Amino acid sequence: MLSPKSAELVEATLPAVGAAIGEISRNFYARMFEEHPILLRHLFNRGNQANGTQAQALAGSVAVFATGLLEGKRPDAMLRRIAHKHVSVGVTAGQYTVVHKHLMAAIGEVLDVTPEIAAAWSEVYWLMADTLIGMERFLPRGQDEYRVIARFQETDDVVTFVVRPVRGPVPLNKPGQYISVHVPLPDGARQIRQYSLSGRTDDALQFSVKRDGEVSTRLHDHAPVGSTLKLSRPTGDVTLRPGDNPVLFASAGIGCTPMIAMLAELVATGSPRRVIAVHGDHDQFSHPFRAELAQLVAKLEDGQAHVFYERPVGEWPAERTGYVDLGGIDIPADTTAYLCGPAPFLRAARAQLIGAGVTDVHYEIFGPDVTSAG
Repeated sequence: MLSPKSAELVEATLPAVGAAIGEISRNFYARMFEEHPILLRHLFNRGNQANGTQAQALAGSVAVFATGLLEGKRPDAMLRRIAHKHVSVGVTAGQYTVVHKHLMAAIGEVLDVTPEIAAAWSEVYWLMADTLIGMERFLPRGQDEYRVIARFQETDDVVTFVVRPVRGPVPLNKPGQYISVHVPLPDGARQIRQYSLSGRTDDALQFSVKRDGEVSTRLHDHAPVGSTLKLSRPTGDVTLRPGDNPVLFASAGIGCTPMIAMLAELVATGSPRRVIAVHGDHDQFSHPFRAELAQLVAKLEDGQAHVFYERPVGEWPAERTGYVDLGGIDIPADTTAYLCGPAPFLRAARAQLIGAGVTDVHYEIFGPDVTSAG
């Protein structure tokens, strides 16, 4: 809880901070990277910095947390998501002090606030930081070296990598989780990208990569069978919940990767649950795991698949042409829904589900989470 005086000052200044927080975030990152350029080269995603999504996510998360404090509702789902991402890329407790220094300086420069207001927002920051540090303390950390033992071309721009630890057993993991891959680049930078597990065996992990950006392209072109990769321990909070109620998996594009892993888990355990699998893609040839989706659903006791293509090749049902539309699918209100894909898809699917009375909705997004924070 915020102290009474800080709560009063934060509530009074929240509209002004909210209106300027995008500028504050950009100022913050510029300051921090000027003093610590290694963070941009070896920790933060350079692409997300360039397109502004990282600043947008930071801005939104701070505003959401401050609003929650004032309303007495801590946004735990958002905090858990951030904590898992932080641990996956190797954020340490000491780095929160670095962030605090430059964030407070940015707020002071953009808004020219009084020392009292700055102290109130500092209190907000440390309440959020201490909560994250506490969560991260109990999550699996560390990186291990893996050897690529197989790779498969799923589509023209998607490759699946099967990797086995060079030493020791495969770490504990759950369908729906992701790993971070540490990739050295030609300019000497080491960038980190996260990829959902698309499958697993007792002695190997499987993840699938769409060619999109400098890191994914590097993996496509320079990670042959026999090469080694440095991977984080599997993490992520969007995993299959136990129960006997209906389950919905809805994805778009490469967002099918965690969904296919969770679907395979239900098949492997002989689940009797009603399962609704929905996927949207450009066409049949750009759809990763197209055959696997049909095969897995066919093995379920009560499974159905609904596939939408924006521009299908050949004959295709008119009602399944275009973007994913959950409105025409019978989805019971007690369904547990899992979503994965780009932000516009997540927003549209989530709105349709809530409109249909489905409230148990979990989602994974690739890149900064501008959905929950926005």
